[in-house]
Amino acid sequence: MFRPIHFIPTDTKFDFVAKRWWAFSVTIILLILTFIALATQGLNLGIDFKGGILIEAKAQQAVDTAALRSDLNQLGLGEVELQQFGSPDDVLIRVQRQEGDEAAQTKAIQSVRDKLGTGYEYRRVEVVGPTVGKELLHAGILATVLAMLAISVYVAMRFEWQFGLAALIATFHDVLTTVGFFAVLHLDFNLTAVAALLTLAGYSINDTVVVFDRIRETLRRQKATDLRSVINDSVNQTLSRTTMTAGTTLLALLPLALMGGSTLVNFSAALIWGIVVGTYSSIYVAAALLIYMPPLRRVETKG
Repeated sequence: MFRPIHFIPTDTKFDFVAKRWWAFSVTIILLILTFIALATQGLNLGIDFKGGILIEAKAQQAVDTAALRSDLNQLGLGEVELQQFGSPDDVLIRVQRQEGDEAAQTKAIQSVRDKLGTGYEYRRVEVVGPTVGKELLHAGILATVLAMLAISVYVAMRFEWQFGLAALIATFHDVLTTVGFFAVLHLDFNLTAVAALLTLAGYSINDTVVVFDRIRETLRRQKATDLRSVINDSVNQTLSRTTMTAGTTLLALLPLALMGGSTLVNFSAALIWGIVVGTYSSIYVAAALLIYMPPLRRVETKG
């Protein structure tokens, strides 16, 4: 007979709420570091947001991106990004915008073509100006903010507005600290980074909703129990599921971070950081915030 696997004992009675001030302290420290990093050095914007040259090419055989990147870096054109898409012989080359006018951009494009040789078919060659880059940056920020707001509205409609507010704060915490992760380590912040933030927001709210759903069920069953005990019981009951989900996701991301190459390392590293922070916030931050929502109180909470 099949028995479910529990890495965390089912009778765990850890008092998460009692440790909430430690968790809030960690959250405050992470946010302070994020704001300091953003204020002092800012984000290392990639070509997508700073503007640059975009070349889409198809080779006659599978492209060795590592060797090709090494060859293009010898041209002295600054930041160069390569990305394979579709088939192994398709490659997308991004080169940072060159100092000077359009003639400088044309010269850089020709240098790349000369280095690639005649074995490539050029399907698209574009010069992304700084204005377009700023528009993409603003669109990325807007997409992230709207995603978090939409998630919070969904949670508020499915549960109560208090849950939606707690979910918004927790998700904002996860996304903002991940932005700080990019700023502190000075990683390239591009459209891939925005995709990582949106992915993280969805993952984070998934964990939070599981915890909230158990809290709602426990509130219905134990109407006379104080909210602190309800939160502790609910988090302990979902702890095994939370840790297993985070663990298996990390196992899938680690090979991408270690062997995915420079194209995927930022995306994977950001998600790994976000999953760790998101799991922590679902357990400590989101659930503990409900204590400070008076309409959800059943008995006055102390401590």
